[in-house]
Amino acid sequence: MSVFIKGGTIVTAENSYRGDVYCEDGVIKAIGESLEVPSGAETVDAHGCYVMPGGIDPHTHMELPFMGTVASEDFFTGTSAALAGGTTMIIDFAIPSAGTSLISAYKQWSEWAQKSAADYSFHVAVTWWDESVAKEMEILTKDHGVNSFKHFMAYKGAMMCDDEVLINSFSKAGELGALSTVHAENGDLVVELQKRIFEQGITGPEGHPLSRPPAVEGEAANRAIRIAESLGVPLYVVHTSCIDALEAITRARLAGQRVYGEVLAQHLVIDDSVYRNKDWRSAAHHVMSPPFRSPEHQEALWKGLTSGMLQTTATDHCCFCTEQKEMGKDDFRKMPNGTGGVEDRMSVLWHHGVGTGRLTPSEFVAVTSANTAKIFNIYPRKGAVSVGADADLVVWDPAATRTISAETHHQNIDFNVYEGMEVTGNAATTVSRGKVVWTGGELRVTRGAGKYVDRPCFPAYYDAVAADNKGKTPTAVKRG
Repeated sequence: MSVFIKGGTIVTAENSYRGDVYCEDGVIKAIGESLEVPSGAETVDAHGCYVMPGGIDPHTHMELPFMGTVASEDFFTGTSAALAGGTTMIIDFAIPSAGTSLISAYKQWSEWAQKSAADYSFHVAVTWWDESVAKEMEILTKDHGVNSFKHFMAYKGAMMCDDEVLINSFSKAGELGALSTVHAENGDLVVELQKRIFEQGITGPEGHPLSRPPAVEGEAANRAIRIAESLGVPLYVVHTSCIDALEAITRARLAGQRVYGEVLAQHLVIDDSVYRNKDWRSAAHHVMSPPFRSPEHQEALWKGLTSGMLQTTATDHCCFCTEQKEMGKDDFRKMPNGTGGVEDRMSVLWHHGVGTGRLTPSEFVAVTSANTAKIFNIYPRKGAVSVGADADLVVWDPAATRTISAETHHQNIDFNVYEGMEVTGNAATTVSRGKVVWTGGELRVTRGAGKYVDRPCFPAYYDAVAADNKGKTPTAVKRG
């Protein structure tokens, strides 16, 4: 199967230029002007459009068992919706219960993901610790293409890691050349604040952000960063939502520490007024962690993204329908945490980023695909428009407009947090593994067409190093 994308402006994270792209057998075979291609190729007219790497969403939760229910989006519906929005790969999370096998969780998620319409990979969560966990981390990195491990600092009594687990797991990941990632919220503080707020008679969705103020996130982000600094290992902080966490990341990066920050498209454009909506259903559908913040945090997050202090954008796509949200009707603590967004991330970021001058088209490519591919070691196979790269591409129409709505989206959820938002800039055609899967407003997806993507560990390993006698900050060193 071959696809010929003709007459567009190719945009990468580094530059832009006019050119055609020819794809065959799932990879990019040729790039140039006025290419001559074999007959029979499906031709996509890209005049007036940009040709960019397909988006990579580094943070999704398809069919996640969580808080007494299971996320409504499965790997087929979720990756199909992603393709409709121009995202051609997701990195999901295999999450073992405390005391259970990491490899068993990886295999379970792998089984669920067999139905994916687009490429996928997994972060594997570390939720407890003994020497068997260390051994399984090594097997996952060497035999299963896993190069990142997730640590929840929240959700006490379920998947929360204490500092001892963080120290052991960060150290092992560093030894393996893998990247540690953290959900930074102080779980002990959350439980205490939830109790106090509920006892005050605040039981609805408005209690959710009150129990998870910015300080709760900032403390955990700073603690995780300081632990990583002391051990001399790199760290990736997921869904940074507030000034407090951003300041911790910025301080570390300016000091030369290898820390990466991720921000959700939702946190950039939605503020905490949603929790005061008199429509309970709407307020409940915005319950996610970390919660939406007041407007000054949004402006800071945009500055963090444009300055390079935050490097990637994601969605934390974790869908729960209204009936599931009603599990917390009388107690916000029991409401499944999560929102959708995998279909709309690219359009929202283009409209509010490129459309406002905050981002250039090349910066848009960087924060929606290339940076993620580099951080998780799959570049230039992914995140690039180059000969030999996977033929995961989006033909982007910068003038196309649409109004986002649950009535028209492809996500398997009965609500959209962007409901009614009109965006300019949309995916005209999406190519996945060298096949046109979205064009003319129609999906042409195949169940199971997506493949697992191995992510090798980095060749430069990290050792923990102590401060020297002069009190200098520990630094990461390469093991030769």
